[in-house]
Amino acid sequence: MGYILLILGLALFMGSHWFKRLMPARRAAMGDPGKGLVALGILAGIVLMVIGYRSAAYVNVWFPPFFLIHVANLLMVIAFWLFALSVIQGTISARIRHKQLTATKSWAISHLLVNGDLASILLFGGLLGWAVGSVIMINKAEPTWERPANASLKNDGLAFVAGLVAFVVVAFIHSWLGYYPFPA
Repeated sequence: MGYILLILGLALFMGSHWFKRLMPARRAAMGDPGKGLVALGILAGIVLMVIGYRSAAYVNVWFPPFFLIHVANLLMVIAFWLFALSVIQGTISARIRHKQLTATKSWAISHLLVNGDLASILLFGGLLGWAVGSVIMINKAEPTWERPANASLKNDGLAFVAGLVAFVVVAFIHSWLGYYPFPA
């Protein structure tokens, strides 16, 4: 049952996010109240993904080599940095159009590198696919992009520090939940 909930959650999460891109006329006809329904769909998708992932039977597909923990942690620092750059405009912000989706891709790849079970492959692979698909759809619908004008190298550093702090907080929460993200 866990795998069914996980897959339903992924489908609901992706469908809710992509609704505007795949059915723009229908979404526009819903007006502002449609935003609440889409948000509810996304939230329900996340809840189903979490319940499904946590309740899925453990099926090992591959055994990740130990050194990939270091690669995964580096990718996680990069993911948090990119996410911070979506708020704090640095010079890198002017080069990467989809900072949050690129951060999501880095996050998903990081987790795929160190989790060799089927539920993890479905969850993180599905979210990686969602991020890649989202970038493709956005670029197709909006081919031009206005780069941030006030980008500064100082803000790159500030975003890095903010991302590093977020990484440490999330690593602490992971450890508190029983998923130690660092080499033993």
